[in-house]
Amino acid sequence: MPLFIKTATVEIQSDAVRVPAYLAHPVDPGTFPIVVVIQEIFGVNAHIREVADRIAQEGYIAIAPHIYHRQVQGFEVGYSNADLEIGRHYKAGTKADELLGDIRGGIRYAQEHFKEAPSEVGCIGFCFGGHVAYLAATLPDIKATASFYGAGIVSSTPGGGSATITRTNAIEGTLYAFFGMEDPLIPLTDVEAIEAALKQASTKHRIFRYANVGHGFFCDRRDSYDEPSAKDAWEHVKSLFSNELRVH
Repeated sequence: MPLFIKTATVEIQSDAVRVPAYLAHPVDPGTFPIVVVIQEIFGVNAHIREVADRIAQEGYIAIAPHIYHRQVQGFEVGYSNADLEIGRHYKAGTKADELLGDIRGGIRYAQEHFKEAPSEVGCIGFCFGGHVAYLAATLPDIKATASFYGAGIVSSTPGGGSATITRTNAIEGTLYAFFGMEDPLIPLTDVEAIEAALKQASTKHRIFRYANVGHGFFCDRRDSYDEPSAKDAWEHVKSLFSNELRVH
């Protein structure tokens, strides 16, 4: 049965910058692990807030930093072609070190305000956030990562430099990655390269390939939404966080 939750917009400290973040957590006191939620290029919009709410209802403290805040305040858009272009514009202005600072700031805020939270932290991200989640998995606090259709992991990193895949050896936790096999933004060779890198690094992982679905299949507000794949992926996410973040 889903738990009753509280939600709020809070401010986190990301290095020298104050960044807003959406927070969702169970009402009842308890020992709840932290999960950082990373937005798509469309901002911390209704879909991302709903994902954070679902995670909180499962018994986690979910926090979603506004990772575009250095460029634009309160950014959230829909899924039109015009919205896509705006989102891509701000995506191009992000930098890996700043994104990692936002994630560390979200973790630190949650740990300071929820003293009983375990030290193990999870992360989940979608679209560009799926790439950022893979990047976040290299942080020592992150013990479980769910990366949904993160494009560019093999070929780039935010702000430039060596591709994010080259950091795979730094991943200490477990990583689940979810891909649609008809995704025009992620070649199948990229999926294979990610799997090979995780194997070579001896990273605990699972790769989920969904036939006949494309990019954004988890988001029920997008035309590419695929309900069976989304439901299956959500069960795997719940299993990942339960197995890796809860004391057994």
